[in-house]
Amino acid sequence: QVQLVESGGGLVQAGGSLRLSCATSARTFSQYHMAWVRQPPGEEQEFVARFSWSGDNTYYADSVKGRFTISRDNAKNTVYLQMNSLKPEDTAVYYCAATSRVVVPARLYEYDYWGQGTQVTVSS
Repeated sequence: QVQLVESGGGLVQAGGSLRLSCATSARTFSQYHMAWVRQPPGEEQEFVARFSWSGDNTYYADSVKGRFTISRDNAKNTVYLQMNSLKPEDTAVYYCAATSRVVVPARLYEYDYWGQGTQVTVSS
């Protein structure tokens, strides 16, 4: 069983930055595809960013392109989401997710492991 623990959320003013971290217990973390997913209040979950175990095949939602960056440190078993130029519409609970499937999944249900989420609130 792989455990994921997010941190780094909080309250920030519009235009500010936050860096989310997701620490994992996976002993073979370097073999897991990782994703950041968010759920705005009253809405469904949506992909923010995802990439493969090697760091390629990177995807960003159109709404965050040029502002958010996903990265990983395999030595620390941690994936990050750097969020710059934050907007009120970025307010959501942010989750990290992982899977060891062969290809990088494009569907939420294909991610096998999920963290508990961290709240990000952007004030205007």
